[in-house]
Amino acid sequence: MQINGVLIEDTFAEAFPMWAARLIITADSPELAQQAVAAATGLAFSIIGCGCEAGSGEILSLKETPDGRPGQVALLYSYSPEKLEEHLMLRIGQGVLTSATSACFNGLEGEKTTKVGGKLRYYADGFQSSKRLNGRRYWRIPVADGEFLVEESFGMTQGVGGGNLIFLGCERLPLLEAAQAAVRAIRSVPGVVAPFPGGICRSPSKPLSKYVNVRASTNDAFCPTLRSRVDTWLPEDAGAVYEIVIDGLNEESMGRAMQEGILAACRRGGVLGITAGNYGGKLGPYQLHLHKILEGC
Repeated sequence: MQINGVLIEDTFAEAFPMWAARLIITADSPELAQQAVAAATGLAFSIIGCGCEAGSGEILSLKETPDGRPGQVALLYSYSPEKLEEHLMLRIGQGVLTSATSACFNGLEGEKTTKVGGKLRYYADGFQSSKRLNGRRYWRIPVADGEFLVEESFGMTQGVGGGNLIFLGCERLPLLEAAQAAVRAIRSVPGVVAPFPGGICRSPSKPLSKYVNVRASTNDAFCPTLRSRVDTWLPEDAGAVYEIVIDGLNEESMGRAMQEGILAACRRGGVLGITAGNYGGKLGPYQLHLHKILEGC
């Protein structure tokens, strides 16, 4: 299959179950809301080393936020409910509570719930207060610019992690620009994040290493500089490779995000081909076939 001269390999991205939470973060201005989202999702690129993958979601209108202020979604993913709960406490407590004028609300109803505001309230040292509205409890924590309003409990649901696209190009700059266009398209899809810096990973990895205590290592088959030393998967004229990793609240949103990313990249020059990473179905139960995703496009 080719789109605008770009070869789309007949392969699949292999994804796996993850637990997800959706936060609605508001503040007095869109810039402050985005600042709090950035703080809450920082250093959450890969569960291999970070224990959490996170990113910013859709910007919300004033009618879509619980307190009628500017807001934005943050999505957090981890490999177990317990680990996700740990990161919710850490990231809301350290990233959102400390951000100027911020508030934080639960953004989904999930199979499990965890108390976040119900625990963070103790930061108020006895000065906290609560209010119940429409069956949901909120905690008011005094801070130096007013109060931090946080919902007592947050939902956690089973999501999908590890979806990916791998872009091959002759030169780095035009390929990077195509990958950036793909990230913008992916992030327009609700319920997904591309957690790596700027949404782009320059270091595709494999879950193997010659070193016993190393969980993952560079995917040498996709490193142009190692072409002469390994069994490469790259065409001779490929001089750069970028990967986009995608996490979604469900398989459907991930598939749509991958479709939008492929189409956006193919509208730009500099892309030789697009493929995806998988391990023959051994890593996870979800297989997102690129040709199937693109049917009807």
